[in-house]
Amino acid sequence: MSVDHARRRLIAAAALLASNLAVAPARALAAGDAGDTSWPDRPIRLIVPLPAGGGADIVARLIGAQLSLRLKQRVVVENKPGGGTVIGAQFVAHAKPDGYTLLLGTATTHAINESLVKHLPYDPIKDFEPVGLAANLPLMLVLNPSVPANTLPELVAYVKAHPGKVNFASTGNGSSIQLAGEMLKIEAKLDMTHVPYQGASPALVDLLGGRVQFMFTTIPPALPYVKSGQLKALCVASRSRSTLLPALPSTTELGYPGVVASSWLGFLYPAQTPRIAIDRTHDALQDVMKMPDLIEKLKKLGVEPDSDTPAEFTQYIQSETARYARVIQISGAKID
Repeated sequence: MSVDHARRRLIAAAALLASNLAVAPARALAAGDAGDTSWPDRPIRLIVPLPAGGGADIVARLIGAQLSLRLKQRVVVENKPGGGTVIGAQFVAHAKPDGYTLLLGTATTHAINESLVKHLPYDPIKDFEPVGLAANLPLMLVLNPSVPANTLPELVAYVKAHPGKVNFASTGNGSSIQLAGEMLKIEAKLDMTHVPYQGASPALVDLLGGRVQFMFTTIPPALPYVKSGQLKALCVASRSRSTLLPALPSTTELGYPGVVASSWLGFLYPAQTPRIAIDRTHDALQDVMKMPDLIEKLKKLGVEPDSDTPAEFTQYIQSETARYARVIQISGAKID
């Protein structure tokens, strides 16, 4: 072999090696974080932006326990309440995007706060990587029996016949509960007054006492009073009937398609989290949300299991944000 021929073979081999070294990091990055395909190799923190013991917290712990089994790492729930869910969401938005900090996102963190909170310290779209929707908590319209109405159209007619004299309760200013009432107010062109409370319990006490006439609420707190006849349930604020109470009509089928609201829950990572973490968490979540035992437990909590892809969840957040923005602008809803 000539010296020139050997030199050419050496140069070609070096070029091929350099090319492979250049491609390898890109392939590794696509697979995981800096080539780490062993994710997860330590516990994952699941941040719940609401207090411990509430409905969202219970759902997070039920799902988190099952995710732990499928991901073969502990999913540790941490409650970071405050600021109307802003504190917890901000914490995750600014966390290291390594696949070890996950958020239980809500309609408030990712649809309502965008229009309700001035100078929101995170961007609901740009600062997060959606994994998937997990659950919906349908809102039911309940009415004090003293009001002579047994259907939503009859309630609308009653309010129109008594302008300014009907009050609807909510669990607080800016809540999805208030905004559902504001949707009805806008859609049906009603003159009625919003009365905010600090949670469902005091609102229901005044509703039972007749100091307010109706409210939208998640199903579990009000259902015992509906079953006992102390409250009347008229409908659910959704596009279709709830699997939890299939006998109740939806607002859409009753002719009020603009009155659609629920307290939904989904999972999100910080922006730029490695794809491997997003995809594996999504696949695990899909499996978890098909478990019959889990579905039964969630339904007892008034929760409808749901699921979608990361792309579909992104589109859902965007559509929900636009929808709530319109309601907040027209109603002038504000937080405390």
